[in-house]
Amino acid sequence: MLESTVAAIRPLDEAVMAAARDLQGRLTKPAGSLGALEPLSVRLAGLAGACPPPLPEPAAVAVFAGDHGVHAQGVTPWPQEVTAQMIGNFLAGGAVVNAFARQAGASVTVIDVGVATPLPAAVADPAGPRLVAANVRPGTRDLAVTAALTRDEARAAVETGIRVAGELVDGGAGILLTGDMGIGNTTPAAALVAAFTGADPAEVTGRGTGVDDETYRRKVAVVRAALDRHAPDPADPLGVLAAVGGLEHAALAGLILGAAAHRVPVLLDGVIAVSGALAAAAFAPDAVGAMVAGHRSAEPGATAALRHLGLEPLIDLGLRLGEGTGALLALPVVTGAVRVLHEVATFDSAGVAEK
Repeated sequence: MLESTVAAIRPLDEAVMAAARDLQGRLTKPAGSLGALEPLSVRLAGLAGACPPPLPEPAAVAVFAGDHGVHAQGVTPWPQEVTAQMIGNFLAGGAVVNAFARQAGASVTVIDVGVATPLPAAVADPAGPRLVAANVRPGTRDLAVTAALTRDEARAAVETGIRVAGELVDGGAGILLTGDMGIGNTTPAAALVAAFTGADPAEVTGRGTGVDDETYRRKVAVVRAALDRHAPDPADPLGVLAAVGGLEHAALAGLILGAAAHRVPVLLDGVIAVSGALAAAAFAPDAVGAMVAGHRSAEPGATAALRHLGLEPLIDLGLRLGEGTGALLALPVVTGAVRVLHEVATFDSAGVAEK
């Protein structure tokens, strides 16, 4: 499945992009006056192979959840059980991602790809999120001691993401949004960013849920030691994910690859998503054409990853929650960029004189 998905990913359609640029130049507004929205609309036209491209709706958020053996290194003060407890909160509709999804009219799907503790009995909202049971293993191994995953486990997680992307697109989704949940998951995210970009661990490791100075220093040391121990090769993305990644990171890489293969945009959330996006780009460089950076996470690794991918975030609000919240806030911006091509009159059709 992974190989066939990668093989299906193609470059953006340059002829359609030229037509979209031409249309932008004929709309009743000064050229370039919509700033970053204009090249975004052009890129989405090239992805869809149509000018104007389809409106990116309905939107579907995929929240991948997993736990991490590196939690044993004291990289976060939060107990690991919170991952499972938050899944219960998602299903009951009580998390921030739920509130923002209701505001945006987006669906939420929660995928247990590697939660280590039993999920709590929760009163799910019948009209709210659904849970997909796809647990590859109950949390990763401790990347500070050994490889976090085997190659087969990493592949299984990536292919879970690919399957979820296909199911959501087949169900009618016009845009996919990345979400995540996993106590301790910013540590493997930092390791992935450092591995794929070559950045120093101290430059791409952040404070996650807000750790103190001592915990932060320990976290940087853990990331550095893991990279030294495993020496992951960025030309081997499956190997990098296995060595220092998380199950949700690998599944997000698969979701992105699946979206790109279906020529559907994928709106990236924070540092967990963009670390997975680095892996997706290593599998298939043309997958970047389907990626839209929703926001600039406060985690420093996110900025390094976006720079490496050549993506500019649409909003910058200092967010560091994850769950898909930043992507949801950016969704109306993406929709607006496309709606302009559908609904704004040209100078000729409106009878407005050009300069």
